[in-house]
Formats: sequence, structure tokens, C-alpha cells
Amino acid sequence: MKAPPLGPEPLRLEPVFSPRIWGARSLAPLFPEKVDLAEPLGEAWLTGLDCKISASAFRGKTLREAWREMPSEWRGAKFAEGHAFPLLVKFIFPTEMLSLQVHPDDAYASVHEQAAGGRGKTEMWHIVSADWQAQILLGLKPGVDKKAFLTGLRSGTLESLFQPVPVHAGDTIFVPAGTQHAIGPGMVVCEVQQYSDLTYRVHDFGRIDSQGKPRELHIEKALGVTRFGSNLAGKTAALPLPAEHAERSLLAACRYFATERWEVTSPVTIAMDHEHFDLFVVLAGSGVLQTPDFAFPSEPGECWFLPANLKEYCFKTTEPATFIRTYVPHLPALREELGTVRQGMATNHTIFD
Repeated sequence: MKAPPLGPEPLRLEPVFSPRIWGARSLAPLFPEKVDLAEPLGEAWLTGLDCKISASAFRGKTLREAWREMPSEWRGAKFAEGHAFPLLVKFIFPTEMLSLQVHPDDAYASVHEQAAGGRGKTEMWHIVSADWQAQILLGLKPGVDKKAFLTGLRSGTLESLFQPVPVHAGDTIFVPAGTQHAIGPGMVVCEVQQYSDLTYRVHDFGRIDSQGKPRELHIEKALGVTRFGSNLAGKTAALPLPAEHAERSLLAACRYFATERWEVTSPVTIAMDHEHFDLFVVLAGSGVLQTPDFAFPSEPGECWFLPANLKEYCFKTTEPATFIRTYVPHLPALREELGTVRQGMATNHTIFD
């Protein structure tokens, strides 16, 4: 006998924590249980395929299993045919400068990285908190071409060819594939990206791994994907969006993801789009995530999958709260919804082709 169809319900995803040489030994306040750590943790993957489901009919299964088994209407019309899970959301906790690195785009990855999934990596960073001196390195300075890059690499002055950008809590940075970059210490970052873990390191500041060996560099691949002379990356200006009882803004959007920030002090209702599922991540405060049939307490650091056929869900605050909503948009429809939006690829634009 065929099982009856499952009614839509939120799925809470348990994070997977990744040790990193440059990571932190305390992840409080997002994860107050992760303090005085014996080994530094650098990342908390919120939507990794190995993340376990801790609420719903899929309790105990991984996201990989749940995505494959859930009704197609949960995934939404964009993913009804069972495409691979598209979004990786994570928190990053650096206490040192990450490696100087770059990510490939889809065209390069589909040819050269089939074994790793064949997908490129465009990403955005939302700064959750930052020390007063916190900065990132984002893109190469004007005039830096491949020859100058190689000269800097050989002479040990490569870092000086990058553009330093001070960051503060609430900033958002869009990082398209092909952009050289590095995240600095003294901040907590919420990253939304294509589901890909392809990173090409060009400089790692002499660090060694647990076996006492330098970490692998990927110079040739990095040179093959770097967009010399491009200035597409940068801070985005949040675009205010209409909402009742909330401050809502669009942080950044491209063909791979759209991310909104909500600041709330009273209950809010979020309308769903049957085209896509939502990912809901609490950054601060707490509340109750409600649908017509379910109610779940929700705390900082938690990530929820909201099926596309829910129609709407509600977040009832128990204190002032901030959360991220992210999804895979249909850009023409998003632009039409927003009306007249500044076009192009300049660094202070919100929507990118």
C-alpha cells in the first residue's frame, strides 16, 4: 500500500561543526554549549547534506535523505525534478586570516571538477558581529594583472595586492566566483552560497596541518578562474522591503540565492512561494516558529527548512529577534515584485545577474 502524502511541516537541521586551523575555541553566543573547546572549530554547516533532521517526520534522517524522499511539492516547482540541494548556509568563526583564495564558476567546475559535484561557488557574507578592527580582503587592487599577481606570489607580497575592506556588524558582502578574497579574524559571518566546497588556495600564511605539513595550494587552478580586472564584488546596500510589524531588507540576490534580513519585536507572517522552499536562520533573540499545524521554539544558531507548499509561516517573538530568510529566486519575478531597482553590477547594488 502506498504511504499517504506528507503534509508540509518545518524541518529543523542540526549543524555539523568543522575543525579549522584558524577557528575559535568558543562559538558563544550562537552556540553556548561550544565553549572551552579542545580543538578550534571554524565553521558550523547549517545545511550540509550530512546535517540531521531533529524535528518532523524525517527526524533522524540526513538532509541528503530527506531531500531525496520528501514530496516534490515540498521542494517547490524549481526543484520538483529532484535537482541537487542548491544552498549551503554556514556560520564562520575566524580567529586568524583565512587563506588567500578564489572559487571557480559553474562553467569551469562543470569541466574540471565533476568529481566534486561540478558546481561553482558564488557566495555572500553577512557580518553577524565584528571587532572594531575587523576587515576582509576582497578582490585585487586596480591594475593587478596575472603578471603582477605572480610577481607578488613569488616575492611574498601577494597580500598587499588585495583590497582591504573594513567590516561592521550588519554589513553584507557579495563575492561572485572568480573573486580573490580572504576573511579576516575578529568576526562571525553568516555565509550563503551555492552548494559547493571548491576552494583554490593561493597563499596560506605558512600554516601547517595536524600532520605538520603545509596545506595544499592550487595555484594553476586559481589562475585559471580569477577574473583579473573585474570589480563585481563588494558591500551591498540593503534594499528595504515592505513588511508589517518588522524591519525587512533584501541583503543580496543573484541567480543562486536571495537573502533577506528581518528585525522583529512582534509576531510576523511570511508568505511562501510555491516555486521554492525557504531557509530560516535565527541570528539573535528567540521566538516560536508556527505553521497551521505546528509550533516550535526557535533559538539563535538554528536553521529551519520551510517546504514550498506551506503557503505561509509565522514567527512569534518572545524577545526582539533578528533572522535570515534565504531561498533560490526567479530573478525576473523578483525584480518585477520589487519594482524599479538599480540595475548593473556595481558594488552597492543588491541584485546581481
